[in-house]
Formats: sequence, structure tokens, C-alpha cells
Amino acid sequence: MKRLSYFLASAMLVLTSMSARAQETFWLGADISGTTEMESKGIRFYNSKGEIRENTALMKELGLNAVRLRVWVNPRGGWSGAEDVLEMARRARYYGMAVMIDFHYSDWWADPGKQHIPAAWQYMKFDEMRHALACHTRDVLRLLRENSIDVKWVQVGNETTNGFLWPVGRASDNMENYASFTQAGYEAVKAVYPDAKVIVHLDGGCDRKRYDFIFDGLRKYGAKWDIIGLSVYPYWDIEAKLETDWQGTVRDFTENIRYLSRKYSTECMVVETGVEAKKPKEGKTIMKAIINAARNDCDGHCHGVFYWAPELEGHYPLGAFSNHRPTEIMDAFGE
Repeated sequence: MKRLSYFLASAMLVLTSMSARAQETFWLGADISGTTEMESKGIRFYNSKGEIRENTALMKELGLNAVRLRVWVNPRGGWSGAEDVLEMARRARYYGMAVMIDFHYSDWWADPGKQHIPAAWQYMKFDEMRHALACHTRDVLRLLRENSIDVKWVQVGNETTNGFLWPVGRASDNMENYASFTQAGYEAVKAVYPDAKVIVHLDGGCDRKRYDFIFDGLRKYGAKWDIIGLSVYPYWDIEAKLETDWQGTVRDFTENIRYLSRKYSTECMVVETGVEAKKPKEGKTIMKAIINAARNDCDGHCHGVFYWAPELEGHYPLGAFSNHRPTEIMDAFGE
């Protein structure tokens, strides 16, 4: 009888857990941070019928329920500065879309190839820089909170595969410094938005080794995070010879998420992805596979997929628009 009772109780726990996961929102989003700058240049966006749309409204129309917005410290022209981010966040709020904030801790692009210290911080000592990072994080988030923006997630750094604020926070040379910067960001986020989930984001989501390196280091030095963010780009994985085809990327990022959730007891999200805009039919197939794998093949530990800058055309190969209209790549989100 005791065994039967134990079995029934265990079964109820499993069913309850499955039911809770089934009720959780799976987030489909896009990083549309460049929208206002493109608008300032006279660019307008259209839906597939040729009807003019503001970009946030267009994302909503395409079936997305979240946006991701980058923050630069003192950017030229103010684009992706605090006030610009607030403008985009207000649009997201209007359309009932969740907001992810992505701190680059730089005056311009930060990614695995460059993590430049903001000009105003350049000659600071480590403790001063850590303080400046925390103040910047708090100030931007307070501006959003004071304007009734509900921030759901915050990235402390962008694609910090080798840390950020180089050389001071270069992880391969100064893991302890990088961990301390990350913890300062984490604490600053929680001081303003206690319920927001803090994301640490790396590129190469198919490559387990780089995640071990960073998250082992962060754990060693006591830094905290809530979610591991992955970039999943079959195109770049093939270019870097990490994979030989897109199916390999899908297979390996999925396995990596399962692995990371076990090793670090951490939930995950695909915070950047993209496919070749000039191959929309294949691109839609790949995006459907990425979304399906993230939603259904990660044991419930992946909570969303965000496309990076779908509206970009021309010099960037992995957008998802043609003639300022979404290609069929974006249909993968609605389906």
C-alpha cells in the first residue's frame, strides 16, 4: 500500500510539472533595436500585403510576443542609448510585448570579436569601472521602471564568450574580474527589477566547450545568473567550421541546452538567431526546425527564440526582409 501511495504521489508530481510547463509562455521575439535609426533615414516597413507598418506592430502581426533592445553607454547620435531604448520599450508595451534589455557595456557593438570599454570609463581602475557598470545598469533600468516599463529579462553583457570590458574583464586573462563585473550587473538588475531574469549570453550555441569555460569560471568566483542565453546561427557555425550543415547546429544546440540545464541547474533561451535572407524558402525550414527544437526537444528548459534584426537588409546577410517586407522566413514564427 505504501508503495502504491508513493507511486501515485510521484506520478502526480510528474503530471503537475508537465502541466505547469505546458502552461508556460514560449517566447518568440526579435531584436529590433535599430528601428528608430532606420526610421530617421526615411525607411518604412510593410507587411506582406504591402501595407505600411511600424516595426514593432509588424513583429506583433507576425506572431511575435517579445522584443529585445540593446543598450550602449554613450552612443553616437543617441541610437540605442537610454532614451532611445525607452522609446522602443514604450512601443513594445503598447502592443503587449515582453521586453528584454541587452547591456553591451560599450559605446558601440560588443560581440566575441570586440568588447571595447566605453570612452568615459577608459582610464578607470577596476573598482571604479565596476561601480560605473553598476550605476549605468541601474540608471537605465530606473528610467524604464519610472516610465512603467515591465522588463522581463536583462542581459549582463552581449555574447560574452571571452568576457567584456577588455582587457580588464577579458575572461581568458582575468576571469575573476569578468565574474565580478557580471555580479555587479546582476545585483544592479535585481535592485531595480527584483523579478527580472538575468541572462549571461554567449555565441556558438552548438559548442559546449565555450559554455563550460565561462560558466565554470563564473561559478568558481561566485557570480550569479538566472538564464543562459545562446546565439544559434547555422550560417556562422558552418563558416567557423563548428558544423558542416544546419542540421548539425540544431542537433547540437539542443543537446547543449539539455547539458547546461543538468550541469548548472539553469534555464536557457535562444536570444539570437538568424538565417540567410537570400534563401527564404530554406531559411523558413531552418527557422521552423530551430523553434521546434527549442520548444519541444530541450526537456522544457528552453523558453524562447529571438531573431536578430530581421529588418536589416543589404550588408547583413542574415536578416529576414526584402524590400522592407518580411520574407517567408518570418512565417516560421506565426506557424
